[in-house]
Amino acid sequence: MSIPKSVFVNICRALLAITFIFSGFVKAIDPMGTQYKLDDYVKAVGMAGIIPEWILLMLSVILSALEFTLGVLMLMAIRRRLVSRLTLVFMTVMTAVTLWLAVANPIQDCGCFGDAIHLTNAQTFAKNVVLLLSACIVAKWPLLQHRFISKTNQWIAVNFTIIFIFAASLFSLYYLPIFDFRPYYIGQNIQKAMEIPPGAKRTKYKTTFICVKNGVEREFDENNYPYNDTTWVFKDTRQEILEHGYEPPIHDFSITDEKTGADITRQILNWKGYTFLLIAPLLEIADDSNFADIERIYQYAKINGYSFIGLTSSTYCGRNRWRELTGAEYPFYTTDGTTLKTIVRSNPGLVLLYQGTIINKWSTNNMPGEKQLTAPLALTELGREPSNNTWTKILLIVLGYVLPLVLLIIADRLWAWTRWLRKREQQVMKEENE
Repeated sequence: MSIPKSVFVNICRALLAITFIFSGFVKAIDPMGTQYKLDDYVKAVGMAGIIPEWILLMLSVILSALEFTLGVLMLMAIRRRLVSRLTLVFMTVMTAVTLWLAVANPIQDCGCFGDAIHLTNAQTFAKNVVLLLSACIVAKWPLLQHRFISKTNQWIAVNFTIIFIFAASLFSLYYLPIFDFRPYYIGQNIQKAMEIPPGAKRTKYKTTFICVKNGVEREFDENNYPYNDTTWVFKDTRQEILEHGYEPPIHDFSITDEKTGADITRQILNWKGYTFLLIAPLLEIADDSNFADIERIYQYAKINGYSFIGLTSSTYCGRNRWRELTGAEYPFYTTDGTTLKTIVRSNPGLVLLYQGTIINKWSTNNMPGEKQLTAPLALTELGREPSNNTWTKILLIVLGYVLPLVLLIIADRLWAWTRWLRKREQQVMKEENE
């Protein structure tokens, strides 16, 4: 066996494994974000509305789990021939997709690393070409990969990995993503994140408003929007970049009073106190099973003098439907649907602001309960920004997943070594008897 060849194959294998593990994990812990990206692809090929959202969500979980699992199996050299071939097929498909993105540019961000790392389509294609070449090399000489676990015990690592990544996705789906890579993280001051340094070149946007009247859709811009004509019903917005410039972390956050057409963003962000934001990108499909919790929080806010508003991109009909279903009395204002989906991965979700700073976020499944709303926010944990627990989460993942795998590898190597010693002793005894 050529040592340089073996080293080269294992370098390619490590490059593939690390990329797949990172890429699969950051997408797996944000299944709704991955679903939104898949929806962008579906729209780009002209199939909008054909594939149900629940299928896209299921695909996002499965594809992320597949990528993560392939990475772990390659890192540990499990089922070397099969995994190498599957990786080659996977990279061939992904490289073809990113070539289309680089040429046609139907989507500005491929989403290959979720919200953790953003690459241009050209950068993504170049990255995939390198990974495809690495996959070809590993598939050519799969048996040169150094194995960490013997064949007998490989099934333990495979099943443990699959269970772990699906559990991580389901946890993030039920609550919120384990790690938040988006600009609307807890501790972020929205207004400061929207500021542009003096003298910096500004990005020029073109915003298109889509409105409906008597079943007919029409597009408007900022200059001809029918603010005074209430017969036009706002439906959606679309934003295009005309010229790139300095782009602050948050550049697309705005709150509009649909009745008056006034921009009330600064009014909300400059409020000297606490503000609850009920985030519901689409009220028509929002989960209304926990509306009693939302109503309780609203009444709590009223009693204590806190602001409580709803943000949605839904039409007047959608808002009325929600009010009829839940009896909601709080006002709703308009915000871009994509922005709302970025703020919190839940429909609806709840965000607590203090003077424009995000103090906390909750999904519809874990909103503050009655026992947590017994005192003013300033006197409770809810009203204080939680300590940064990123390292705690990393430690839990290490203890819950990485450490057991390491212990499995050590136990497997010790078991293999003792087997070798027994065979060696038997061989020596046989030679002595002869």
